[in-house]
Amino acid sequence: MKFKEVIKREEGAFITRYDLCYETVHGQDKVYEMISRDKDLRDFSQLHDKKPDAVVLIMEDASGERILINKEYRLAVGEWVYNFPAGLIDPGETPEEAARRELSEETGLDILEIRDFIGESYSAVGFSNEKNVCVVGVAGGHFRKSDSDFEEIESGWYSKEEVRDLLKRERFAARTQAYCYLWSR
Repeated sequence: MKFKEVIKREEGAFITRYDLCYETVHGQDKVYEMISRDKDLRDFSQLHDKKPDAVVLIMEDASGERILINKEYRLAVGEWVYNFPAGLIDPGETPEEAARRELSEETGLDILEIRDFIGESYSAVGFSNEKNVCVVGVAGGHFRKSDSDFEEIESGWYSKEEVRDLLKRERFAARTQAYCYLWSR
């Protein structure tokens, strides 16, 4: 594929829709629809040469026997979905600062230890260039409801057995499903 241009179609409060124009190896024009957190994409390098937009939190309890998963009502699909706590990195914030803030906002818990930062990945590579960084560690404290009126979240600790059961009967975000499957084996 040969990139030709990017055309901005519609700007929303949180995402902007673009058409990416390419030429195939056989000389055919291809228009690919995508969304981005970036409100001003103008060239090819901006599709991928950017800082992470969001953090994903993969947290165990202090015993290492339970994993933290949110059950969250997701508006785009109109149902409850199991997912790791996650959220946008605010301007001027580091991924670690965003992780601590998001965990507290969504669950009431605190990060006790950060064990790793998994390299950058894409949230939904089929239609978006949104990048994440995964923060892996240990969390503790007491649960409280999300402090946002715009999120419905039920947080919980789950054992490997409980996760295996959830995987058979509940809907998950893909990254959470894949990680939980391997973690619970």
